[in-house]
Amino acid sequence: MSNNASSIEVLLENVQDYVKTTLKLTKLNAIAQSSDVISSVISKIVISIAAAMFILLLSFGLAFLIGDLMGNAYWGFFIVAAFYLLLAVLIYSFKDQWIKVPVSNKIITKLLKNME
Repeated sequence: MSNNASSIEVLLENVQDYVKTTLKLTKLNAIAQSSDVISSVISKIVISIAAAMFILLLSFGLAFLIGDLMGNAYWGFFIVAAFYLLLAVLIYSFKDQWIKVPVSNKIITKLLKNME
């Protein structure tokens, strides 16, 4: 009888160790996945900020150049603003196709890659 009881105790200890190890492994996998996704997002944000600064300064330069060619600086800014309005309308029209679906697919692919 005591042999049976000690076998059950050993089995319960093994099950507890297995559950603890599985929980730790799950936590570590979640941390690894989230850190990978967060680091990717942060790197994209930094690159986007640099690109935005470039585009901003380029826009000012083009606006002043166009303004000089047309005789008044404000015409250059109007033309550049109209270009950005057209660009915003295009992006808004195709936002699901150009932004939402590719970004969602990229995040899902990155999360599933880490699960394997």
